[in-house]
Amino acid sequence: MNLANLPWRAIIAGSLVGLAAALADVYDFSGFLTNNELKAVNGQFALRGPRVPASPVVIITIDEDSFAELNLPWPWPRALHGKLIDLVTRGKPAVIALDILFLEPSAHGPQDDEALAQSIARSGKVVLAAGLSEVRESGWIKEKRDLNPPLPLLREGAAAWGPVNIITDRDAFVRRSRLTLDFQDKEWAGFDLQIYRKAKAAGIPAAPLPGSSEFLINYAGPPGAFPRVAYSRVVSGEISPEVFEGQIVLVGATTQILHDVFPTPFAPLRTMPGVAIHANILDTLLQGIPIRRGPVWLDAVLAIVAGGAAGWIASVFRPLPAFLLVLAGAGGFLAGTHAAFRFGRLWLDVLPVPLALFIPYVGVVIKNFAQEQLEKRRLSRFFSPNVVTEIVRQKDDAGLGASRRRMTVLFSDIRGFTSMSEKMEPEEVVDFLREYLSDMTDAVFSHGGTVDKYIGDAIMALYNVPFEAPDHAAQAVRTALEFQRRLAPLAERFAAKHRGTLACGVGINTGDAVVGTIGSRQRLEYTAIGDTINLGSRLESITKDFNVPVVISEATWLEVKDLFETRYLGEVHVKGKEIPVKIYTVIDKEPAAAAAPV
Repeated sequence: MNLANLPWRAIIAGSLVGLAAALADVYDFSGFLTNNELKAVNGQFALRGPRVPASPVVIITIDEDSFAELNLPWPWPRALHGKLIDLVTRGKPAVIALDILFLEPSAHGPQDDEALAQSIARSGKVVLAAGLSEVRESGWIKEKRDLNPPLPLLREGAAAWGPVNIITDRDAFVRRSRLTLDFQDKEWAGFDLQIYRKAKAAGIPAAPLPGSSEFLINYAGPPGAFPRVAYSRVVSGEISPEVFEGQIVLVGATTQILHDVFPTPFAPLRTMPGVAIHANILDTLLQGIPIRRGPVWLDAVLAIVAGGAAGWIASVFRPLPAFLLVLAGAGGFLAGTHAAFRFGRLWLDVLPVPLALFIPYVGVVIKNFAQEQLEKRRLSRFFSPNVVTEIVRQKDDAGLGASRRRMTVLFSDIRGFTSMSEKMEPEEVVDFLREYLSDMTDAVFSHGGTVDKYIGDAIMALYNVPFEAPDHAAQAVRTALEFQRRLAPLAERFAAKHRGTLACGVGINTGDAVVGTIGSRQRLEYTAIGDTINLGSRLESITKDFNVPVVISEATWLEVKDLFETRYLGEVHVKGKEIPVKIYTVIDKEPAAAAAPV
């Protein structure tokens, strides 16, 4: 690949678009890209599907059935919670964690708190929840925050306690958690970190903690992914305590009534209980499988490369193949991001690369379309519409460069028009020439010719340029015959109005010439030069001497003698030629071939 021939402007522009897309994704002040990236993470979880939790976590649910069985209003007596702790402790669990806040004295009196405190102390395995409150007003957070621990009576005998706060993203979904929470310049171990520590101390295998306090939760699945036991079935003795042996037992509300529910990737309709979120957090920590966020520099590099590639593709290929390639690139990237998520637990931003692919593609396509329209208007002066389309399709003007080639040239002129035009108004002359030249040009184009130039009422046309046409001589002869047919009705109307006669003389020659864009630095014209062209012009001028509408050279005759009926006119001396030139005329046998007298 020749690097000099690469469309560097498009590649560089595309790369800059990719960089802009990556930066916009990072510094998304509108929130549009960020929100869609978060939705994409939900999609990654949905595509991956649920997985089987590997950690020994069981949830005792405070659910609708328990409310119905116990027939008690919330909050339930704390002595009842003490009974639950005593029953579960008999089963020798690793940890008992209560996702319930005990911030105020019990409404049932001090003896109720005392009963719970004694059960907590007897167990020695209970982790309690604290609350870290923040007051938000008009989008800002007051400097003063309150840490609300459990009642001193209860936390004295607890194994540990920690803030139980759930962290939400800007769309209210829960995807992240923190090991510690900052309060009054101190990092307080969170509820889940305290459970992790006690579980590890109890002998449960535990992976090392993440390197930073904040991490992304690797959800196992929907709310029912972890084993559940109804609270009422435990306190009624229906469930044997042995069920909880060696388990991390989480106790918390799962009913919508208590409003401890959140939206998560597997529960977008806000149906994931907080206690189930803690179960997923613990499984993520114990197994050492948090979702890892892709580095910003990697997203930027991928977007820059994608943008440059899109600029190159859109410049080199036609719009539809380019679109399919860009679409395939975007699809491949999205498949790669999911593979990274599924097998490497790596969350890569999904928007910058597709944006970097499609924006440069659209930009280059629009730019190319505009340039093609300008190019078509420029080239339509010389070539037929189908030839113009082919030139533009190839996106290469190399075919227009000056080069030597064999071709056929046609010259035509109207006999009798010059003298008659002297009697016409200038506007009438312009109108007639516009109609005549348009009609004759259409004839040239219909037979694959290229109009080189107009010289007054004369036309110069080239054949076998810019693309190869093996029958170029025959194309020129067919054009000459059609000139005669098309001029007939125009001549009749002209004679009726101006009482004159018109005829068309055509000279055709075949040979080698230099063809292409020729001229000065200030002005270039697509034309042909050489002796072949000069002879063609001379042949047109002698049609009146032989009183025939078409004169062709011997070189042209050799190409078409088997295709048309011709007649030998003899040899003539033409200006610039020492040797006489053999000439022929072509006889048109079609009924409409009759032309006006010469």
